[in-house]
Amino acid sequence: MLSASESLLPKGIKDFLPAKAAKIAYLRQILEDVFSRWAFRPIIPPSLEFLHVLERGLGEGLQEKTFRFDDRQGGRLVAFPPDITPQVARIVATRMREAPLPFRLSYTGRVLRHTEEQAGKDRELFQSGVELIGLQSPEADAEMIAMAVECLQSLGAEDFTIDIGQVEFFRGAIEGLPASGVLSLEIQRAIARKDVSELRKMLEEIPLTDRKREEILALPRLFGGREVLERAAGVVTNDRSRRALENLEQVLKVLDVHGVEDYITFDLGELRGLDYHTGIIFQGFLEGIGRAVCSGGRYDNLIARYGLAAPATGFTFNLLNLLFSLDRKLDEAVAPSTDALIFQPDPDKLPAQRIARALRKRGYSAARDMLPRGLDETIVYAEKMNYRFVMVVREKGGEVRIIRLADRSERTLPFNEVLADHFVL
Repeated sequence: MLSASESLLPKGIKDFLPAKAAKIAYLRQILEDVFSRWAFRPIIPPSLEFLHVLERGLGEGLQEKTFRFDDRQGGRLVAFPPDITPQVARIVATRMREAPLPFRLSYTGRVLRHTEEQAGKDRELFQSGVELIGLQSPEADAEMIAMAVECLQSLGAEDFTIDIGQVEFFRGAIEGLPASGVLSLEIQRAIARKDVSELRKMLEEIPLTDRKREEILALPRLFGGREVLERAAGVVTNDRSRRALENLEQVLKVLDVHGVEDYITFDLGELRGLDYHTGIIFQGFLEGIGRAVCSGGRYDNLIARYGLAAPATGFTFNLLNLLFSLDRKLDEAVAPSTDALIFQPDPDKLPAQRIARALRKRGYSAARDMLPRGLDETIVYAEKMNYRFVMVVREKGGEVRIIRLADRSERTLPFNEVLADHFVL
């Protein structure tokens, strides 16, 4: 027998008991309802892929996090996907290439990732997201951001922001930097940490014009509200970054129509997705929570790796980060309760089974207490398992006693009335 202290699961893998599982199911359903309203249709990618096929769509960072092993049946390496977007890219390029663009596709699934040895770091992730394939317009990018806002509103989130960046702005600023590979990487890390003093020291080691140096030094400070775009326009010196700012302005005009400007912030020093995205990137944050609950952006070159050149944009929600961020609020929305436990001590259980069937037919959740025990024990069990009512059915007498467990109030109704279509529990 395993001891209580012995770990039964690998690190970063969790069981979800009924209360948490109900919340995850609720999050998934709300998101899927929003996706459907925006005309996105679900697909279901597989849980295993050939490694050499999957790796076409993975950046270096995700390749290092991929679980891989030998397939004993085929003798080839297979992998658990660390992200669903590359799977969608493969499906579109190989299975849907003859269908007319654009595609509006949604998905929900689990992925596995190797992670650092760190407490609380999940290796199994629940993703729920959308991919809009075949459109290159700022309107398509704005639609993704507006959808993400609507998703968070539908989930009851109140204090949240969508943090927008543009990888082309960053690439334009550091393009042609006369620095070694190691120094260039250190410069990027300093920008990501928003460490201006360290960044200044490193830039002093390489020959730059004063204007170019100020442009790079501005990157860690270009975050905040709409005024960031004006400040960026004042320091930018290259055409690539200017075009990125124009793209951001176009996206912002569409977002104004959607009425989501109050939730938008900008971070033009954001490096996330540099090996994957090609334009707009964004992340969603709830106030006081350091983890992003959603992330997305434009990735125009990914699908071409599987043989079909098509622009694309999309986003995904991390359901476990949502659960962590909204756990208490979800207590109000997801009551872990079952409607009725039906108690019948008599030998003939058919009346109780008829009532259970009638309740389920009308949309209630119901179970018959099959253990041979007394009513008091049944009530104790029902309270512990979050039932709302105990219904006592007697073989003789033709009546049903209904006990509301919240306040122990009772009512007694004729058996046939409980079976009637108009009955309300």
